[in-house]
Amino acid sequence: MNRTTLSLIAGTTALAAVTGFAVLSAPAAPASDGARTAARLPVERTRLLCPQPSTSDIAETSYASFTPASEGTGSAGKAELVAAGAQSGDGAGSSGSDKAGKGKKHSDVPAVTLKEPGTPVTASVSGADNPALIATATGRFAPGWTIQETTQVTAGSGRGLLGVGCGVPDTEFWFPGVSTSESRTDYVHLTNPDDSAAVVDIQLYGKDGTLKSTVGEGITVQPHSSEPVLLSTLIDDQESDLTVHVSARSGRVAAAVQALDDKLGGDWLTASADPSDTLVLPGIPEDATDVRLIAFAPGDADADLKVRLASPSGQITPVGNETLHLKSGMTTAVDLGDVTRGEAGSLVLTSTGTPVPVVAALQVVRGKDGRQESAFIPATAPVGTRATAVGNGAKDTTLALSAPDGTATVKVTASVGSEGGAAVSKKYTIKAGTTQNVEVPVPSDLKGTYALTVEPLAGGPVYAARMLHMTLGGVPAFTVQTLPDDRGTVAVPEAEQDLSVLLKN
Repeated sequence: MNRTTLSLIAGTTALAAVTGFAVLSAPAAPASDGARTAARLPVERTRLLCPQPSTSDIAETSYASFTPASEGTGSAGKAELVAAGAQSGDGAGSSGSDKAGKGKKHSDVPAVTLKEPGTPVTASVSGADNPALIATATGRFAPGWTIQETTQVTAGSGRGLLGVGCGVPDTEFWFPGVSTSESRTDYVHLTNPDDSAAVVDIQLYGKDGTLKSTVGEGITVQPHSSEPVLLSTLIDDQESDLTVHVSARSGRVAAAVQALDDKLGGDWLTASADPSDTLVLPGIPEDATDVRLIAFAPGDADADLKVRLASPSGQITPVGNETLHLKSGMTTAVDLGDVTRGEAGSLVLTSTGTPVPVVAALQVVRGKDGRQESAFIPATAPVGTRATAVGNGAKDTTLALSAPDGTATVKVTASVGSEGGAAVSKKYTIKAGTTQNVEVPVPSDLKGTYALTVEPLAGGPVYAARMLHMTLGGVPAFTVQTLPDDRGTVAVPEAEQDLSVLLKN
């Protein structure tokens, strides 16, 4: 193997390990070349973006930060947060200070800098002036780094418990479930982590198709900054059920929708999984009083979907909602009522006939008689290698695990507490076609909050969601976060593999 080939291998391996945002696989090679399966290595750099938590003066926001302990990461690294707009030009930053030349202190940046993988760190802020955050972890703190932003608002539009896992930057997002109705105030928060401006288009689709808007085209998000866009300013019509498509013409952003309702409280809506002909929406609360499904087919073909509920006893068909027809480019919503009927549940959507990719989300309501709160569950990717949820308390956490395709064995680990407590693990068997609200392990002698990691050990794919819940002024407040893979590793070609095929021709 010549030096050029070795350099190419080193370059692709370094790129994959540093970015952590892509999976690189070696090209096929003849058996005589000694080709091997790509290895998985820990990522060396992770970027997370947290939206501005609230515009309410009475908001109380907590942050929880955690990196699972991983093998092969070495001893170096750091994890830092800066306020959006206070990032230095080279992408470096320091929690609590502005390195852009002004030397301005940012006391409102939460102090959640990690000291050790495996130990969560928490912090709290109050009020309406807290900024969006740009967070970067390197070395041993990068693999699986997770930050949870949870806000309590006791009065006003969107009162309740609002939670979101800080997201990674990308170029495209789908949000079924937004609204411009009179009772709703929905913002899409766009955060740009990079050194150059991003240019973003926001397109809305209603029940009759595309809603014309020139205001949503060519939105500029400055470097290291965040822009909240009020969706009702993009169109003239009031529509209850919309799908939003966020796409970056240049650059990349993180995107999340904050949906605030005058009567049903509020929460964050994160993006649906990529369009697919099979979708899983896990973790519908047992006591949900109303479940609304919003779905959209972004391609040129209509979609016919089979609707199933994965319950603790197996998959069942919701009465009266056995199938759903989606017209291409038009948002469709259907009210499923109290579909879980007091049991854990996950919704499973599959194409019938010709497979057609779709996106979907659920709006879920708990409570009744004026004491209601709502949250959202988007379609999500499976757990994969490992998923992480942070900010859990001893009595306020419900973990739903679903295995729609085949029986699976899963290990769930509770970390040490942020202020003390010993880690503990449990294993569970989730039968094919079911969803189980498992008994969540809690660290012994817990003080503070803790992190949960979910690791499938055997069997079919596993989907997971974590619900945080509490009572606020008599309202059953809650928020749900789905748990896709935590991006802790990336596939890279092994060093012994001959990639000279890339240099031919």
